[in-house]
Amino acid sequence: MKGSVVTDTATLVSPVAPRALGVRRPLAVPAVRITPSARLGAWQARNAAATIPHCIGQLEEAGNLDNFRRVIGESDAQWRGFWFADSDVYKTIEAVAWEIARTGTHAFDSWLDDVIALVGRVQEADGYVMTWIQGVHPEKKFAELDWTHEMYVLGHLVQAAVALDRAAGRGDLLDIAVRFVDLVDRTFGPGADQVGYCGHPELETALVELYRHTGEDRFLALARHQIDHRGSGLLKVGGLGARYFQDHATVRESRAAVGHAVRQLYLNAGVTDLVLEGGDDELLDAMRDQWDSAHHRKMYLTGAFGSRHRDEAFGDDYELPSDRAYAETCATIADLHWNWRMYLAEGGSRYGDVIERELYNALAASLDETGTRFFYSNPLQLRPDRYSEENAPRERTPWYACACCPPNIARVFAQLGAYVASVDGDALALHQYTGVEVDLPVELGGGAVTVHTSYPDDGRVEISGPAGVKLRLRIPAWAAGATIDGAAVSPAADGYAEVVLGGGTLVLDLPLGARWTSPNHRIDAVRGCLALERGPVVYCVEEADLPEGVQLADTLVDPTRTPGEADGALEIGLITRTPDGVLYGPISTSTTGEAVAVRAIPFHTWGNRASGAMRVWLPSA
Repeated sequence: MKGSVVTDTATLVSPVAPRALGVRRPLAVPAVRITPSARLGAWQARNAAATIPHCIGQLEEAGNLDNFRRVIGESDAQWRGFWFADSDVYKTIEAVAWEIARTGTHAFDSWLDDVIALVGRVQEADGYVMTWIQGVHPEKKFAELDWTHEMYVLGHLVQAAVALDRAAGRGDLLDIAVRFVDLVDRTFGPGADQVGYCGHPELETALVELYRHTGEDRFLALARHQIDHRGSGLLKVGGLGARYFQDHATVRESRAAVGHAVRQLYLNAGVTDLVLEGGDDELLDAMRDQWDSAHHRKMYLTGAFGSRHRDEAFGDDYELPSDRAYAETCATIADLHWNWRMYLAEGGSRYGDVIERELYNALAASLDETGTRFFYSNPLQLRPDRYSEENAPRERTPWYACACCPPNIARVFAQLGAYVASVDGDALALHQYTGVEVDLPVELGGGAVTVHTSYPDDGRVEISGPAGVKLRLRIPAWAAGATIDGAAVSPAADGYAEVVLGGGTLVLDLPLGARWTSPNHRIDAVRGCLALERGPVVYCVEEADLPEGVQLADTLVDPTRTPGEADGALEIGLITRTPDGVLYGPISTSTTGEAVAVRAIPFHTWGNRASGAMRVWLPSA
């Protein structure tokens, strides 16, 4: 971060708009237009047509908006949902804001008018607005920061307000958010009589973005104040322990991803935002260690996080059970946000590699083909007799009592363009390959770069733009044998290949052959298993694709058989075994039954047919 310059980025219509700009700079969401026919573009279109309207409808049906009305006597309905249910309203507003930025739509204007006016009527004179406290437990106001989520809710309010002002020039929600932030600053900020930080990190990254948007240093100072004090042991941690809240050590001392996965990853995003603005080398070093811990020892193959149901938490190193994976959707989204900030802080293809893994696997699997049914938990195996749990059902559901994930999905799909490309010094860096048109900023000569591709179904990526434009192309770690215009690629140490457009079309070819992946031998849960990948896409086998009478639990994969491609699936060989009813017995190497050809499907498409067994990791013969 040395040598950065301070720039006014308040008008940059992007989720992350650093003021202290180093080499890498985000692009505005409207400047990155993903082709509707591309995989990511189709998902964005579905999000706009189905997911966002569905979330709006569910906020009414589930009572989130009635909770606001109840506080001011406009509804006599009983309180419904979790105490932090207000945050789902704000995440949905943010999703609408990024959809406005993306398309310029006015379809949601009247809804925004009504909801923002409602929030304004509920806000108290001192700036406070959280309906569960106001309408159910006023005695808890700022009294139980470990559990009340007041600052977490405020964080989502701030992010929605900043997004709406950037996307639509609409500042009414921003005024509400700033008044609440001012109250927190007076109560817990630098110079206040007491120190306080939230049991659920999220406000930190929102405060940094509010500073970026307004230029007011006090918001950055408040974020730094909260981050510097975390680990002071101020939270009443109870039976879950301080690690659950990331309150066991200071941020600078904490070098392993622990506790509640979403909280840790949101906290890391906020810390990295602070690094981007302050150039704190010690904090950045802590984030590097945290990243290694989360991604080299605790990440699922699909880009999911959290191995324990009880506390929605990271487990020990290599504790990655497939069937009991909690793998919360919000954790993947939080990690996507963190990886983008880490890329902006120091560069490197590993961050884009992880975002790609998350986009095409864990995140894509979190909702069904209609865009209106969701997974909260994303296991890598479904046993045929596994019971449903509230947040880990056998099938996707339209909503949850704790509905943090659906509106989170909606907001991240609306802002996908923000993670496709960036300005890296004197070059345009492409991080995600999809059909897209990217407007070049003035400093890169203006005009546009266009990408034509059906990636990840096909590895051919055609890129055209003005002659003389320098490109930096991420070469995925799995893409050995990649070529540019037929010549072998030798990426730099950071994993990017640098080329200059000649005025014609450049062709990047990424080899997409199917490959078998083996787990680290320390992952006890899947030792002796293999997983199938093709490019960035993880595959699985569903019982729906097995021959009649064959159960997935009675099969071994034959890795010597080369997978064949067929209609978006891969054909693999499974060897069946006949169960003998003995729970434990002597060593046996024999199998019975015949080898059968079976379709393996992309993991993100599973669960769209009949509910049945599924596996990513397959025992190997």
